[in-house]
Amino acid sequence: MSEVVKLRTRAEIDEEAATWIWRMEAGPAGGADAEGFEAWLRQDPRHRRAVEELSKVWEALDGLPDPRRNEPLPALTEAPATQITRSRRPLWVAAAAVLVATVSGVIWWTERSETQVLATAVGQHRTVTLADGSIVTLNTNSIVETNFGRQARDIYLRKGEAHFEVAHDRLRPFLVHAGDAVVRAVGTEFEVRVRADQHVDVLVNEGRVEVQPEIAEVPAPDAALRAQPVALAKVKAVSAGEELSTATNNYAIVPVSAEQLSSDLAWREGAVVFDSAPLSQAVTEIQRYTDARIAISDPAIASLPVGGRFKTDDLQGFLDGLEEALPITIRRAADGSIYIDPRH
Repeated sequence: MSEVVKLRTRAEIDEEAATWIWRMEAGPAGGADAEGFEAWLRQDPRHRRAVEELSKVWEALDGLPDPRRNEPLPALTEAPATQITRSRRPLWVAAAAVLVATVSGVIWWTERSETQVLATAVGQHRTVTLADGSIVTLNTNSIVETNFGRQARDIYLRKGEAHFEVAHDRLRPFLVHAGDAVVRAVGTEFEVRVRADQHVDVLVNEGRVEVQPEIAEVPAPDAALRAQPVALAKVKAVSAGEELSTATNNYAIVPVSAEQLSSDLAWREGAVVFDSAPLSQAVTEIQRYTDARIAISDPAIASLPVGGRFKTDDLQGFLDGLEEALPITIRRAADGSIYIDPRH
């Protein structure tokens, strides 16, 4: 069975942020804990952004007329102004929390943000048109989260592989956050794959992108230091017909032939292509598309060359092709595991 990963939605995070703000504003009665709040902020960069954005809603609501203005007013001289403000704010925070939790594609008073989570199961691939007209195609077992605002279009490739056809928008850069890197594009087509070690492969088939390391967010007190690593970060431009891997020293860029480019992107058509790839590599790649466990029983056959085009949803066809072309035999165990043995 494939691994199931549950990502918290933007609405869930916003609701947590609203609760924390309410607790901090309410003081001891609300069970607020400064250390707990700081710990929550450090758990995920999205937590701090949610608090900042909710604060904008709060400020906007504070500037609106009091909805109770038509009711008889109490004697305001009986309470200090600070108490009046404090008693009103939790009401506004509660209203903001309801707004954040119930509106899909949250619309702020000062900024519009659209979020979406896309995912594929093992062996599945799907194509989705995003809110800005860009098209994303997800490969097997992949998760993508989008966050489109007025100033940027942020995409978070949490796992797997995705191909992007970016709609041109010079005012809002298209940023793909994946593994240890950020890929910036304006109007282009490219593929991003997150490896198990969080290194990233970027393949461009049209236009040009820029790749730089993902810079971890720094807590507010150290904001002055944030610019330093960004300035020192290596930025690489990758053009059509080129590939970059963040696992290489200095982000080396290598040219990719038209034939190889077609083979690398064949997964969008439900296929994988091998050109004299070692058997171990071919098995690792096909394993991404199936829940079956496949093992090579003898290291001596791991380097046998594999060539051909195989359908990603036809594991038996792949195994039959191996058995026909190579000196190996396929053995199935009682638990469903598949072993590739040398042919004797």
